[in-house]
Amino acid sequence: MNNKHIISITEARKRLFQIADDVQIPDTHYVLTENGRPKVVLMSVDEFDSWTETMEVMKDFPNLDKDIAEVERDVKSGAYKQYISLENLMLGHGFVLADESKNKYEVANKTKKKSRKRA
Repeated sequence: MNNKHIISITEARKRLFQIADDVQIPDTHYVLTENGRPKVVLMSVDEFDSWTETMEVMKDFPNLDKDIAEVERDVKSGAYKQYISLENLMLGHGFVLADESKNKYEVANKTKKKSRKRA
């Protein structure tokens, strides 16, 4: 549900505290107009942060919609069963399960100590 309210900046000035409370409801925002034209959008900080994070993800993963569609096809066909497990992926990058009861991982010590010969 999208609760979009369009009001003038003058009206918003009069109702600012009410608007600040209203925009705390998810998907609620106000479009403020000047001379009948949209000028400003007011939304909650949480909503703004969410939009900002979404934009960052879209920049980092420009083909995310295609990747999601591919995974959905793999789930339907069963091909996902050939995916590498998280445990095997982490092991391949040098992590080992440090505390099995808490699923905590640590970096494996790949270097072996050489024994010292006494002279």
